[in-house]
Amino acid sequence: MHPVETFELILTLLAVVVALHWAAQRIGLPPATALLVGGGLLAFVPGLPPVTLDPELALVLFLPPLLMDGAYYTALGRFRQHLPGILSLAVGAVMFTTLVVGLVVHWLVPSLPWAACFALGAIVSPPDAVSARAVLQGVTLPRRLSALLEGESLLNDATGLVLFRFAVAATLSGVFSAGAAISSFLVLALGGVVAGLLVSGVWMLAVRRLNDQTLIILANTLMCWVAYIAGEAAHVSGVIATVVAGLVLGWYQHILLPAQVRLRGGAFWQTLVFVLEALVFILVGFTLRGVLDRVGGIAAVSTTMAIPVLGVVLVVTVARFVWIFGSDGLLAALRGLGWKRARPLGMRQATVLGWAGMRGVVTLAVALTLPESMPGRDLMLVTAFAVIFATVVIQGASLGWLIRWVSPVDEDPPAKMSMAASEAAIARARTEAVEAHAYAPDGTLLHPKLLEEYRKRLEIIQRYAADADSFMAGIRTHFDVVLIGLAAGRAELIRIHRAGLIEDEVLHNLERDLDVEELGIILQRDG
Repeated sequence: MHPVETFELILTLLAVVVALHWAAQRIGLPPATALLVGGGLLAFVPGLPPVTLDPELALVLFLPPLLMDGAYYTALGRFRQHLPGILSLAVGAVMFTTLVVGLVVHWLVPSLPWAACFALGAIVSPPDAVSARAVLQGVTLPRRLSALLEGESLLNDATGLVLFRFAVAATLSGVFSAGAAISSFLVLALGGVVAGLLVSGVWMLAVRRLNDQTLIILANTLMCWVAYIAGEAAHVSGVIATVVAGLVLGWYQHILLPAQVRLRGGAFWQTLVFVLEALVFILVGFTLRGVLDRVGGIAAVSTTMAIPVLGVVLVVTVARFVWIFGSDGLLAALRGLGWKRARPLGMRQATVLGWAGMRGVVTLAVALTLPESMPGRDLMLVTAFAVIFATVVIQGASLGWLIRWVSPVDEDPPAKMSMAASEAAIARARTEAVEAHAYAPDGTLLHPKLLEEYRKRLEIIQRYAADADSFMAGIRTHFDVVLIGLAAGRAELIRIHRAGLIEDEVLHNLERDLDVEELGIILQRDG
């Protein structure tokens, strides 16, 4: 395609994203499901040019920012607390699924070499970070379950990619060494951690020296790609490097970033992530046409590949349940033997965890990197697509219903301080700071109105903390009246500007003040 046509196609896809996202919200579907199905249908619209998704570009363009976003908002304390369970899913479940899929594929297609069977297992084994976060948006989960799913989605891509590389190498060379594979995996993982920490250190030094807010936002945005590319250039895990950098950024941004940078940068980052996430799913669906054309169309798939493809889809789903319920049964047995630290999930949480195994862009991108000489390449491509569609469309669309049906119970103990108690502690610290600076050295009160205001605010927040539920019932109507007053002020500002009584600069400055005040009121009202 001509570059202008490519640009026009991207604009068209973005317009389609808006329409499909709106439609998904209207009918209650996860947006990822609507985008994937919509992209698949668009691929067959006459007149639209075929779209080829370059696998290397897809990984380096989409994966780093979406991994960074997940890591940035990860609760680091719960991540550390549940790290054994996260590693069980991100490493153990991926390896187990790879093994089981390889065995089943070789049973269904005996002519396919063993290493190629395991390569297919590695392609479809890791649940995808992009798919998981897209489907789980708006879903309320117990804190432990949320930590397990978020942590798994951050780390399992690294396991799947390493297994895939070794399986492909073994297929083409006929040589495989388990010891070399394990040592290489450890080097890649630990090297990724080091690379992520080094990039994070450079970021912290740069942010301290940048005085321009726009430059800081740009540095924060570039960090994900720098970490990923640096890790890959050093021949270690770019995925782990990006995750580590995101965890560091999320931990230190409270200290290093000014408030305006967090607000402006957060709005820009959320829009960027939304666009990339939406394009991932619609492009995955769009690529369906090229894959089917390559293998001879739907008729060829249904006659020659239907059984092994359906078998892999079923095995991928069942293997995850087997691993999760098997691990949970082991924890229950250990707890029965007296090991108090063993905390099984229970039937409800394990069911939700087993069903939340959506695959996505990594599965497709890895499948597209298969060498032309790879035995069974066409079967692997079709199977990868089938697994993505089955997990995102079926599991993704029904996950919310399943959660409401099984009603998993949050058994993690709550934090020591509630939000109301935290707000009271913050108000107390602010009031003490104002009291310390409200008096002159000789004891003269310099700021009586300010001190009175802060003491009154502290009193109100302490009453709110004592009985938050009943207090909020009345405070919401208070905030609604404040918002009505803000709307009246905004209307008056626009009136005097339209009448030519003030300059545009005055309009923009006063409008910004009203926007900030309105945002603060809405956040307080909605909690």
